[in-house]
Amino acid sequence: MKKVYGSAAEALDGLLFDGMLIAAGGFGLCGIPELLIQAIREAGTKDLTVASNNAGVDDFGLGILLQSRQVKKMMSSYVGENAEFMRQYLSGELELEFNPQGTLAERMRAGGCGIPGFYTKTGVGTQIAEGKEHKEFDGETYIMEKGIFADISIVKAWKADETGNCIFRKTARNFNPPAAMCGKVCIMEVEEIVPTGSLDPDHIHLPGIYVHRLIQGEHEKRIEKVTTRARAEA
Repeated sequence: MKKVYGSAAEALDGLLFDGMLIAAGGFGLCGIPELLIQAIREAGTKDLTVASNNAGVDDFGLGILLQSRQVKKMMSSYVGENAEFMRQYLSGELELEFNPQGTLAERMRAGGCGIPGFYTKTGVGTQIAEGKEHKEFDGETYIMEKGIFADISIVKAWKADETGNCIFRKTARNFNPPAAMCGKVCIMEVEEIVPTGSLDPDHIHLPGIYVHRLIQGEHEKRIEKVTTRARAEA
């Protein structure tokens, strides 16, 4: 089965439709699938629900889909530094389903494992628990969270072989593995595609069985917040 495609647009061909649910990897601007996000913007697909820790910044990452009004709902943990995300939410233009970060990661992982729901103590007694099933285990109260089953997953890795076995680079690993798992189709962008068999099996973070389409490209790797200190005197 062909997995390697020539561009982000080619890899997304035939998969996009209005009103779909997309799971996106990344945390802030670290490990985000920037090429695939740009291709979705150019495709003009609208009324999207996006499950992602946050939505990048105003002019980069998922923020560009908010700018173009292609996103109807975000399932996120953090509004963060994205002023447009905050503005659309507070003005009622954007639906927002807040998730604790660990819960969001587990909802994605659960979907990837075929688990429709699970119980967690996180959020009990807060707004997060409103309208959710409560259950007691050994005298402790838990709430039920549902697994996320996305129409597609868009993720970013550092290196992959031609079958999709991949390695993430340090903190860019973040939400990418669980996001990759929960999509009916997973599209992954990487910095380098290497021949099959050249990666040490013990170093692979996500097996290629989860990856359906693969592209290689150049990435900007923008820094969300540049923090520097004065150079020491010679």
